[in-house]
Amino acid sequence: MVLMALILKVRMSLLYTSLALLLCERTFVLSRHGQWSSEKKSNIQNNDDLVTNLPGQPNVEFKHYAGYVTVNEQNGRALFYWFYEAWTLPDEKPLVLWLNGGPGCSSVGYGATQEIGPFIVGTDGNGLQLNPYSWNREANMLFLESPVGVGFSYSNTTSDYENLGDDFTANDTYAFLHNWFIKFPSFRTRTFYIAGESYAGKYVPELAGLIYERNKDPSMLINLKGILLGNPETSDAEDWKGLVDYAWSHAVVSDETHKTIRASCDFDSNDTWGNDECTQAVDEVLRQYKEIDIYSLYTSVCIANSAYSESKALSVMFKKTKSNMMPRILGGYDPCLDDYAKGYYNKPEVQKALHVSNGLQLKNWSICNMDVFDGWKQTKGSVLPIYKKLIDAKLRIWVYSGDTDGRVPVLSTRYSLSTLGLPITKAWRPWYNQKQVGGWVQEYEGLTFATFRGAGHAVPIFKPSESLAFFTSFLLGESPPSHR
Repeated sequence: MVLMALILKVRMSLLYTSLALLLCERTFVLSRHGQWSSEKKSNIQNNDDLVTNLPGQPNVEFKHYAGYVTVNEQNGRALFYWFYEAWTLPDEKPLVLWLNGGPGCSSVGYGATQEIGPFIVGTDGNGLQLNPYSWNREANMLFLESPVGVGFSYSNTTSDYENLGDDFTANDTYAFLHNWFIKFPSFRTRTFYIAGESYAGKYVPELAGLIYERNKDPSMLINLKGILLGNPETSDAEDWKGLVDYAWSHAVVSDETHKTIRASCDFDSNDTWGNDECTQAVDEVLRQYKEIDIYSLYTSVCIANSAYSESKALSVMFKKTKSNMMPRILGGYDPCLDDYAKGYYNKPEVQKALHVSNGLQLKNWSICNMDVFDGWKQTKGSVLPIYKKLIDAKLRIWVYSGDTDGRVPVLSTRYSLSTLGLPITKAWRPWYNQKQVGGWVQEYEGLTFATFRGAGHAVPIFKPSESLAFFTSFLLGESPPSHR
């Protein structure tokens, strides 16, 4: 209940801020974009997917579109997207694809609804509140529910659900992009970035690598310029080392448990969990994390309803597999808001407005599909080789970590990035937002790494203003502010 009160307070604060911003919009939108009256309007003509009459939507000047893009005609696979034009000058701003992970979690439910989209689902599950720190202030934002089985995305072929994995997801997302550009041809040559968090730490580099390889055929060109990754799963061995070291360094587990893990766990092994001492000690780490919120160490747990608490506890426990895949922990963040999103997206009038049903035969939407999570067939143990390829290709790569996340903690990311051995070009230093330290940043040859001070797993939920400022720096290719 403490967390619920905190979230309500934060959301109300955002709402009041948004009202103020609407009164002084010209000063909030960066001056380089000019005034509203002089803006060019979007030339998008895809009226079939234009969203109108979305229940509870605040009045806005920008257009947004939602619907399906078929990625495999033969099997009947279709992915659901929600696209928001930039708040101002959409024809001049880049296109950014946002992906959440899980695997099995919805980019609409998390990214668009709770984090960086312009509309946040209200606490009653009925209406929407304006997010004054939406990333579509600075870019055209495209949210995708991927792979099939996530959110509204589906396949008419049952066997597709039995073959889900990293490569399957990357190939379908790649097909989605090319088919989406058919719907929105004015974006085909637009500057393009991919962003995401958590298990999308695998999705984003994998998709970027696929685009890079296929761009060698000029007819397939996608104008990819960079990737942005938040608290990303990167390399299984380093991620697990970071998880247990972070738990110990933040007093979640005892010295004895940590020493047992250090002595008995070989996270680089193909049979890490064949060692009973290791497995029992890691189980102990996860048991202690069940007492708090692994995604945000210093906020109160959500105890608003028992069903939530039970499902959350179960999702924290990792899944052992018979293959050489590392066990997984669900990657998402739920500050008691998932039920609101579920209530909203299962309303007949909402599904009709988003073009996913006729309002009568409804689709069953959930923020995370545990069948997808449990049945994940294939994952890459590390995407660091892809990082190296993208660095060589001179793509912009920024990685950030909320430093109160235990799920993919800052230590995991630091361990992973350190294995790249990149030369430092700008030393470790604080970066600032509104005259306060937003976190720390270090720049390498080919990569920028930053922390967000006091943020959990889904950074924009905790630090919305800082996140928008950081995102703006990323798009400009400029270092985050180094002075108050």
